Amino acid sequence: MEFDETDTKIIKNLLVDARLSARQLAHKIGLSTVTVLSRIKKLEQKKIITGYTARLDHQILGYDLTAIIEVKTTKGKMLEIESKIAENENVCAVYDVTGPADILVISKFKNRNELSKFVKSLSTIANVENTETHIVLNSVKEDFRLS
Repeated sequence: MEFDETDTKIIKNLLVDARLSARQLAHKIGLSTVTVLSRIKKLEQKKIITGYTARLDHQILGYDLTAIIEVKTTKGKMLEIESKIAENENVCAVYDVTGPADILVISKFKNRNELSKFVKSLSTIANVENTETHIVLNSVKEDFRLS
């Protein structure tokens, strides 16, 4: 699939408001509704668009702590460990990274007790050698939408 300026316009508009109807989106970018629907379907089939979601204010929901946790693993077991970590509902992101740590985990918690339990549970996962937890003091920007 060729990815062109029209696809970029569709994606950027959906990133701003994923609730836009195809008709509204077509009107905004000057295309027919059928063309927009066809383009969106192709973007979904090619896994460029993988889903639609709402952006939440985690603090209003009571998730006052954001933690960035570095995980060092035993060689050869990283994928299994990442899958296990990703199952936790507090985990927002799990990354393979370069450097001294093997895995970087971004997670949100309502209080220190929840964070403490989570970090302790990480140490019980087979082949986790070490963790290092960083608590976010202030979020200047937290937006994974590319624009």
